Amino acid sequence: MLLVVLLFPGRSCSPFTSWEKRVIQEQDSVLYVTTLWQDSSILRTPSADLSSAELRSALLKTLEAKMLRTVTDPSQDGVGIAAPQVGINRRVVWVQRLDKEGEPFECYENIRIDSLFGETVLLEEGCLSVPPLRGRVPRYNGVKISYLSNGQKVTETVEGYTARIFQHECDHLDGILYIDRADTVFTHTSWAATRSAFDYIRPEVMNK
Repeated sequence: MLLVVLLFPGRSCSPFTSWEKRVIQEQDSVLYVTTLWQDSSILRTPSADLSSAELRSALLKTLEAKMLRTVTDPSQDGVGIAAPQVGINRRVVWVQRLDKEGEPFECYENIRIDSLFGETVLLEEGCLSVPPLRGRVPRYNGVKISYLSNGQKVTETVEGYTARIFQHECDHLDGILYIDRADTVFTHTSWAATRSAFDYIRPEVMNK
């Protein structure tokens, strides 16, 4: 068994900016999803931890609720989403727990991957922020994660495909995209056809 410890510290805590507040509050319940082609500066920026005040804020709850509506909307239909994918460089993600009964979506605040373990598995991945590409990405079969729940630190070990989702989403928080890790990247023709009619126009509120 190979054990790898990751050292990817996020940026220090800072209050939500006025621009971030507008992005969260002024959009509909389904948020604009950032893309590499238009929003690389956001997607490539490491995300900051949420402060104690932010963790208790109504604004964070609004962000989290809109992130969930976005990832589960039929227009996106993803299995996970990270805050940078909606323009907010904060360490919060939603992950569909395919390893749990009912496969619920769960939210994780100030999340980090503490270690990776097990064999590496090469599987195809896509990303809502990198359409219409797909890639074959090697990921470890297991992860040990830590995050905050009701202000308390929680550690958890996850294996299988859900561990892959955690690795993908936590990479977003460190400014890393799956294409950086893929051994092959290609245009997925059926997804390209599906996304061809999708509106990728950047909303005005995203302009700083």
